[in-house]
Amino acid sequence: MTETIRTAIGNASAYLGEHPDEARYTDSLATARVEDGLRIRVDGPNGETLTTDMPGAVGGGDGAPSPGWFLRAAIAACVSSLAVMRAAQLGFEGFECEVEVDSESDDRGILGLDDAVPGGPLSLRIGIRMSGAAPDRLEEVARWAVDHCPVSDAMKRAVPVKVELLE
Repeated sequence: MTETIRTAIGNASAYLGEHPDEARYTDSLATARVEDGLRIRVDGPNGETLTTDMPGAVGGGDGAPSPGWFLRAAIAACVSSLAVMRAAQLGFEGFECEVEVDSESDDRGILGLDDAVPGGPLSLRIGIRMSGAAPDRLEEVARWAVDHCPVSDAMKRAVPVKVELLE
């Protein structure tokens, strides 16, 4: 599997090096629709789907993970993927990786009780457990993965957000 990943990354990198105008694109659309109360179904253009629900404390049904959990799950999956990709680029054999993500939040923000409190996480922790190389090489892979993961990157920097009311 390592060689397959390394070859694919090499091919993609070579192609984009020759065609930099094709590197930038609009990501696939995620469309959310209310199913029942605070239970929301999100669909993608190729049949992707996920369902969220909010905790009972705010009127949800507790029937699915919250959107915030999916954000943490997305970071964990993305950082894991990027770590595996980087380890493959570096030729690590037998590389293993586990990523855990948690955050600290203040519910006053999401409930609009204090405008000085953000609605989103106040802080984020990414814990990475890896094996298959020397500790200094693993630390290099961990930092590279977090730095290049699109999801953790969006959490680290101010990404412009445009709100449109659709008809």
